[in-house]
Amino acid sequence: MSLTLPGGPLARRSPDTVNYRVDGPAHRLFQHPFPRRVRAHFGGRTVLDSVRGALLHETGLPPQLYVPREDVDDSLLTATDHRTHCPFKGDARYFSLAAGDRTAENALWHYPDPLPEARWLAGLVAPYFARMDAWFDEDEEIHGHLRDPYHRVDVRPTSRDVRVVAGGVEIAATRHAMLLSETGLPNRYYVPRRDVRVDHLEPSATHTVCPYKGRASYRSLRVGPLSLPDTAFWYPEPLQDAVRVADHLCFHGEGVETRVDGEVAG
Repeated sequence: MSLTLPGGPLARRSPDTVNYRVDGPAHRLFQHPFPRRVRAHFGGRTVLDSVRGALLHETGLPPQLYVPREDVDDSLLTATDHRTHCPFKGDARYFSLAAGDRTAENALWHYPDPLPEARWLAGLVAPYFARMDAWFDEDEEIHGHLRDPYHRVDVRPTSRDVRVVAGGVEIAATRHAMLLSETGLPNRYYVPRRDVRVDHLEPSATHTVCPYKGRASYRSLRVGPLSLPDTAFWYPEPLQDAVRVADHLCFHGEGVETRVDGEVAG
């Protein structure tokens, strides 16, 4: 993700703070081996099991897993009439997936005759992550998408003065925050729950999944008549890279400000 999205070295527009220029097309492809065994399950069957997977990084897009066709259970696949065209890779053909009484239409695709500049895609198949029931990186189940080896999450304690304000009311104040830096994203400050005025928090049914941090739960903020939905979130059981933000809340969204040493944080 960090290579191909804005700000990355393979983005459509390279950063200004470099001493080089990429001599190549504006839309860039970069593929490298995925270093571990990866498996996908659907309908109680193993759709793919591969130690020969590859991640394709493509300008403006998250990385996409491709695996050799031989590492996919061909008995579960049915070729469809669906076709798409990519000006950078060629004409894609699709397979539907069937296991038991369940079907996922056009769940995988491949380029049987890729363009010369993407010739290394020949013989590889790409699955839609969300069409599968479960994914495993070695024996660890993963959610959201495969983790990009060029994407980092770093958490550091900070004694800076961190305050959260909404509707003119101070919701949180601490000098014991955790600063989470994540590739391609602004810094986020996580406040210990003990330093938050929890009387302003209201329940929310919203949950999101980050493959690097874990499953997030949300709370809305209520400040007098002002209601700010889903502006507080935390990770009840964070993944290893984010374990230090356990029992900490982060605030983000319209109507809420996080101020660090008196300045509004991005």
